Amino acid sequence: MPEGRLHPITVAIREVSEIFGRMGFSIAHGPELEDEWYNFSALNVPADHPARDMQDTFWVKDRTGGVLRTHTSPVQVRYMEQQMKNNILPPYRIIVPGKVFRNEATDATHEAQFYQLEGLVIDKDITLAHLKGTFDRFFSEYFGTDIETRLRPSFFPFTEPSVEVDMWFQPEGTEGRWLEVGGAGMVHPTVLRNAGVDPEVYQGFAFGPGLERIVMIKHGITDVRLLHSGDIRFTYGFDQTAQ
Repeated sequence: MPEGRLHPITVAIREVSEIFGRMGFSIAHGPELEDEWYNFSALNVPADHPARDMQDTFWVKDRTGGVLRTHTSPVQVRYMEQQMKNNILPPYRIIVPGKVFRNEATDATHEAQFYQLEGLVIDKDITLAHLKGTFDRFFSEYFGTDIETRLRPSFFPFTEPSVEVDMWFQPEGTEGRWLEVGGAGMVHPTVLRNAGVDPEVYQGFAFGPGLERIVMIKHGITDVRLLHSGDIRFTYGFDQTAQ
């Protein structure tokens, strides 16, 4: 009888979890059906921010303030809030691999639903250098080779300063180039305060690359829609047997 196959996203989540586990991170989860407070307001997203518009967010009918989460960042606030309620002070190190939803057109690099790899580190004396070092270590282990990363200035309401993270990608026999893999930055003091953490004592960084993006880079996949097509032939194209 033919053996089953794990979906490449499942394989990636397991690989990523093992890598970050060796770096001292635990895994956290949160609801996909979120409240406006956790998805936007607690993350310092203004009430008039375009991300709240119908063309960007799936709002839930007959549930005031209910949304399909647009990112995994709400878990940051939920996790810190719960830890503080239990009198568990930082340091915190978590990753949140989970599904998110965006009301946007689909193409070879965009989907209306996809997976995000949220990361959060809260401690004393944390800097952007720790963020870059974390990405360097993760990419080197995940891609199996030394990876160079760079940080470019950007803007997100929930981080300050904010950066876009690029990795140098040079498959064998091709010309190398910088590829954007996701946003990151130092957690905004307002986000810490909303979660009950004193920003005068603790700092931290957060990141949220798209999981499909790094899977596409690792395996040379040209169309993100293949990952959600449900075509069993695609899954069987990967050398992974069910465990």
